[in-house]
Amino acid sequence: MKSELGAGEVSQKLAVAEALGAVEKERDALKNQLEQTRQGEKASAELAAVNLVNELQKAAATTSAEIQALKSGLDRAEYEKKLAETSLRDNFDTQIKAKDEQIAYYKDFKAKLSTKMVGETLEQHCEIEFNRLRATAFPTAYFEKDNDARTGSKGDYIFREADAEGTEVVSVMFEMKNENDATASKKRNEDFLKELDKDRTEKGCEYAVLVSLLEPESELYNGGIVDVSHRYPKMYVVRPQFFITVISLLRNAAQGAMQYQAELAMVRAQSVDITNFENQVEEFKTTFGRNWRLASDGFVEAIKRIDEAIKDLEKTKDALHKSANNLRLANDKAEDLSIKRLTRGNPTMASMFEELDSGGGAGGSAGD
Repeated sequence: MKSELGAGEVSQKLAVAEALGAVEKERDALKNQLEQTRQGEKASAELAAVNLVNELQKAAATTSAEIQALKSGLDRAEYEKKLAETSLRDNFDTQIKAKDEQIAYYKDFKAKLSTKMVGETLEQHCEIEFNRLRATAFPTAYFEKDNDARTGSKGDYIFREADAEGTEVVSVMFEMKNENDATASKKRNEDFLKELDKDRTEKGCEYAVLVSLLEPESELYNGGIVDVSHRYPKMYVVRPQFFITVISLLRNAAQGAMQYQAELAMVRAQSVDITNFENQVEEFKTTFGRNWRLASDGFVEAIKRIDEAIKDLEKTKDALHKSANNLRLANDKAEDLSIKRLTRGNPTMASMFEELDSGGGAGGSAGD
């Protein structure tokens, strides 16, 4: 048993030794394989690293070239920008200089003009603007300078327009005022309103308009059409750009007023017509009543006379009836009259008629 046990232990040890040997071989094989794998991976990694480094170097070279190109482009763009800024600055400086010279020219031009010439320049502007639209917007209007100074003063222009029947629709007295920039004492628009109202009244115009370039910084007058009717009736102050506008507004308002007046006149005429009609009806009723009474009285008298005539005719008719009856009776009696009745009871008359009959018969035969 010991021997068997010893043999068994030996067998086990041998089996274990063999197993351990097999495990160690497998371990060594795996170790070698792992080492080979590691060496392969290391070589692959090194190759990949080399490739990566190469790619990175190429990318860096490309990026550097692009950066260099961009820097060159930026430098060129900066240079061109500076050139453009310089050109624009020079261009603006040139334009500003030209504007300054133009402003200086006009200031000098205005400084050399007299006050009257400044005013006439504004008048010419307004006249040109009106004549530009005269044929289309104002074909029948009158717009001329006010040359009538018999009353001691005159306005600048008078605008008048009439309808197709010749009735004046609207009339406007215009005064144009400008002022030289170099004038020592600045005028105000209000300084000219009284004289303008006087000119409007003397020339028989309905409205008055001051076309003004005075008080150029005034927000009131720069805002558009200014109604100064609180100072003088139907008066306005406008800038030159509202010259045509104010004419159109006043004309349209006047045309509307004319239409309302025509409608009012029509209504009044209709009212008068109604009153006349009522008066005529009342007069007709009065006349008709008087005529009716007269006719009624005459009718009653005629009826009365007719009734009387009828009574007379009835009497005449009765008399005629009686006469006719008497005639009938007489005729009946005449019809009943005969020789025999006449000679009845009268032998003398009977013998005389017999003789007449016999003699008349012989005479008749002889005559035949």
